[in-house]
Amino acid sequence: MNYGPMRHANSLYQQNRVAGSVESADPHQLVGMLFDGALDRIAQARGHMLRGDVAAKGACVSKAVAIIGELRASLNHEVDPAFSQRLESLYEYVTRRLLFAQLHDDVAALDEAARLLAPVREGWQGIRGAYLAQAQKA
Repeated sequence: MNYGPMRHANSLYQQNRVAGSVESADPHQLVGMLFDGALDRIAQARGHMLRGDVAAKGACVSKAVAIIGELRASLNHEVDPAFSQRLESLYEYVTRRLLFAQLHDDVAALDEAARLLAPVREGWQGIRGAYLAQAQKA
């Protein structure tokens, strides 16, 4: 039995679902989606690394690095320069660890990257109420 067309249909469904989520998301949700995407790609890269799938591991790490780049680009250095600089340094370090993990098949480096991003993601999710209150005032 050929499952290729079914996989293709599922892939199209997932792409449309994500595109719809992005289109309807506010800026706070978009950043949350970036965090989720980065952590998901790191987890996928870990699985591919453990299975020895070099190409898939590389693709996932590359996507995670690109997402981290988007998080860096979204920083507003005018609001709190010291805090945004610390986040930028963290994102830079996480990017270096991801690239190290890819080059050296280092699961511990992937795990470290995920451990460093997870609390930032949780903090971001925790300020959702403050974001909504500020948006309602504007």
